[in-house]
Amino acid sequence: MKRLHLFPENRIHHTWNKDLEPVLEVDPGDTVFYETREATNNQITPTSTTESLADLDWASFYPLAGPLYVRGAQPGDTLAIDVLDVQHRGWGWTAILPGFGVLAEDFSDPHLRIWEVHDGKFAYMNDSVRVPLAPFAGTMGVAAAAEGDLEPMPPRHVGGNMDARDITTGTTLYLPVEVEGGLFSIGDGHLAQGDGEVCVSAIEAALGIACRFDVIKGQTIRAPEIETRPGSLTPFGDEQGFFATMGVADDLIVATKQAVRNMVDRLGTLYGLAPEDAYVLASVAADLKITEVVDPNWIVSLYMPRAAFLSPARRPARLSEEGNPLA
Repeated sequence: MKRLHLFPENRIHHTWNKDLEPVLEVDPGDTVFYETREATNNQITPTSTTESLADLDWASFYPLAGPLYVRGAQPGDTLAIDVLDVQHRGWGWTAILPGFGVLAEDFSDPHLRIWEVHDGKFAYMNDSVRVPLAPFAGTMGVAAAAEGDLEPMPPRHVGGNMDARDITTGTTLYLPVEVEGGLFSIGDGHLAQGDGEVCVSAIEAALGIACRFDVIKGQTIRAPEIETRPGSLTPFGDEQGFFATMGVADDLIVATKQAVRNMVDRLGTLYGLAPEDAYVLASVAADLKITEVVDPNWIVSLYMPRAAFLSPARRPARLSEEGNPLA
């Protein structure tokens, strides 16, 4: 087994293409340590402000490290990627970008939040709101057999911009191989993200990521699969529980929008958050769940962990046990 390092100056690319020349070749069992750039390719820094968003070069977004050629991987095989370690670099950002996100029609102005990571355990929005670090790469994938350049988004059956927060330390990702060597690439680091990433960005960050590669010969899968380590699915834990808002509609997206809007409203009422920060927090800490699908109406729920808040909720007092006839 070899341990190899791949830094962004070795090579990055911004589209998927089966004809890209590999930047590195490895054998099954080898480990590669990647240094990845954040999603804007270093255009946003710890000193950036909301005004900085107006000057972004969109063509530079989504720098991907790779591609990596795994010897022995052939079309019809499965590539197994063990995520061994994910390291943060001390800061991250979340942005509301006009025209993007679940509530693009509600938030038409840009907004940038720089997160402080000063204790190595949490990203802090302010003195009262914090999110535990649960870093992962939002983009991991192999080349498709299709001809020509493919944009970095959307995700495809061979992976890509999946934004699956559970593909973190201790997780194994399985990808279908469609071209010789697989041609694996990685990028779009996140310090934390809620399932759904509703405002379009997580806590975006540069990361160091160690991956070990293997090939499962003759096993064909149709789409990405993962195996997670025990206890990895809830970065906040469940000590303080969750509160959830719901959306109910005969359309999945309408129900999703309702659930997110209701959460933005509740975070303002309960914790005094401005709508922009409530929307950002929902994107990086709350999880969308499909609660109901068998009736004509969908129910979508957005679960927010109480552990994100260091100050008590401003919820009206409930009846005491003595005053509750059902107690």
